[in-house]
Amino acid sequence: MSAIEYEIKNPSELRHAEEAVRMADLEAMRPLPRISVHAFCESETLQQVMERCANDRRMAKVSLRITSGGIAAAANMFSGAPTPNLIILETKANVGSLLAELAPLAAVCDPTTKVVIVGYYNDIGLYRELIRNGISEYMVQPVAMPDILAAMASIFVDPEAEPLGRSIAFIGSKGGTGASTIAHNCAFGISNLFSTETILADLDLPYGTANIDFDQDPAQGIAEAVFAPDRLDEVFLDRLLTKCSEHLSLLAAPSLLDRAYDFDGQAFQPVLDVLQRSAPVTVLDVPHAWSEWTRSVLASVDEVVIAAVPDLANLRNTKNMLDALRKMRPNDKPPHLILNQVGMPKRPEISPSDFCEPLEIDPIAIIPFDINLFGNAANSGRMISEVDPRSPTAETFSQISHIVTGRVAIRKAKKGGLLGLLKRK
Repeated sequence: MSAIEYEIKNPSELRHAEEAVRMADLEAMRPLPRISVHAFCESETLQQVMERCANDRRMAKVSLRITSGGIAAAANMFSGAPTPNLIILETKANVGSLLAELAPLAAVCDPTTKVVIVGYYNDIGLYRELIRNGISEYMVQPVAMPDILAAMASIFVDPEAEPLGRSIAFIGSKGGTGASTIAHNCAFGISNLFSTETILADLDLPYGTANIDFDQDPAQGIAEAVFAPDRLDEVFLDRLLTKCSEHLSLLAAPSLLDRAYDFDGQAFQPVLDVLQRSAPVTVLDVPHAWSEWTRSVLASVDEVVIAAVPDLANLRNTKNMLDALRKMRPNDKPPHLILNQVGMPKRPEISPSDFCEPLEIDPIAIIPFDINLFGNAANSGRMISEVDPRSPTAETFSQISHIVTGRVAIRKAKKGGLLGLLKRK
C-alpha cells in the first residue's frame, strides 16, 4: 500500500501517530523559564488549549493569563498597561487586513515583547511577511497543546543549553510497601546496566534508608542542600554526594530526629533543578506522605512510580493517588504501578488482576515476596543484582529500569504474564 493510499484509508491512525510524535517531543521538552504570557482567544477551542497548557508541569514557572478577544482587545488592554514577555493572539483576519489590524498593538508593545499569532490562513507569503515585521511565530488552526508549548520553547528556551536529566520519583501507596527498596535497586540498575551517571536522592529526611541499603555513612547530604538553597549549585551539590558505585551517587538523608522537617511547597524545587542539570538520571525516593512539598515533587518529575502491596488499603490509596496525579499531570503518561510482596505466606491478599481492574492500569512489574533474598541484601548493604544476579527478581528490576528510563516500549499482553508487556526498542 502506498503512503497516499494509507493516508486515505487510515486518517485516524495517522492522527494518532502524529499525536504520539507530538507527545514524545513534549516529554523531551525543557521546562519554560519564569516568564509572563497573555493569550487572547477568539475561539473556545484555543481557550481550552491554553487552559490545558496552564496545567502542564513544564509551565510551572510561567505566569499565564487567558482573555477572550482578539487583536483589538489586546491593543486596548496594553494601551494603559505594560506588555508581558509573550502575547499569543488568535485572529480570523484575512491576509490583506492582518498587518493593518496589528498596527495599534505594535504601537503600545514593549520592544522586548514577543508575539505569536494563531490564524486561519495557511499562506507562506503571509508567514514571511509577519516574520519580517517582528512576529515570532505564525501558527495555523487547528493547533494542539504541544504545538503551543513548542512555540513558546522555541522562543524562550536556549537551544544550546545542556539537556536536562530525567527525573523518576518512587513513592509507596502505603507505609511498608517497599517503595524505597525498589527505588534503590532501580537506581543501581540504571547506573549499572546503562553505564549512566545516576543520582539517588533520599527525600525521607527523618527515616531514610538509602544510606543503610548502600552501607554508607555520609556526613552530609540532602539536608544541607534543602536548608541552604542560596548556596546550591552543581559544585556545592557535588560536595554533598556520596559515591556508591562507578556510576551511582547518593544524596543521603540525615535519618536523625534532632529537628522537625517541615517544608513549604517549593522547598525541594531548587534541589531538583540542580539534580537535573547534574546527571542524566535522578531517582527520587519520596516518603509516603501527602503534603504540599511531596505533591510539588510528584507534579514536576518526568516519571512517577507507585509501589503497592495487594491488600484493600493499598488498593484504595493507589486509586486515590492515581486520580490525584492524573489531575496534577494531565498532559503526562499515567504513573507506573509495581505490585510488591506478592504471595506472602498466610496473608490474605487481592489477586493482581482483581487489584488492577478498578485502577484501569497494568502493573509494569509484580515482585514476589522473598524474605531471604531481600533480607540478605538489606543486611549486607547490597542490591539484589549483587546478591543473586541470576534471580528472577534481579531480572524484574532490570526490566523496571528499562521501562522507567524509556528504553522499552510497553505492550499490552494478550495473555497473562509480564514478559508480554515488554518489548526492547
